[in-house]
Amino acid sequence: MIDREHDLPLARQAQVLNLARSTVYYKPRPVSAEDLKLMRRLDELHLDFPFAGARMLKALLQREGVPVGRRHVATLMKRMGIEAIYRRPNTSKPAPGHEIYPYLLRGVKVDRPDHVWAMDISYSAPRPNRGGI
Repeated sequence: MIDREHDLPLARQAQVLNLARSTVYYKPRPVSAEDLKLMRRLDELHLDFPFAGARMLKALLQREGVPVGRRHVATLMKRMGIEAIYRRPNTSKPAPGHEIYPYLLRGVKVDRPDHVWAMDISYSAPRPNRGGI
């Protein structure tokens, strides 16, 4: 995309491509040797314990004598594209026997004030005890 040998200045090339000029000059830093070694060990641990998240992997590494923090482990896991495998909640599936209510405003054109009112009663705070009032 960006041609450093072109007659058009880099700033103009970035403007034409709708890129920030800082991205043109950005040079990514290479991954350190320590991080590569740590990533290799994280990969091995992830294969042994696929359910382990950043906290558990941090604890396993610290038991081996590797001084590392949870956030660094989480960053490396994100960079490697690995995540803990665990059961997630099934909140989108309706419970059997629950009634499905129809959407009453389908096809209704709302074209004036106070034509449609809505209310949400999904949460109501408990009333404080007023001492028998």
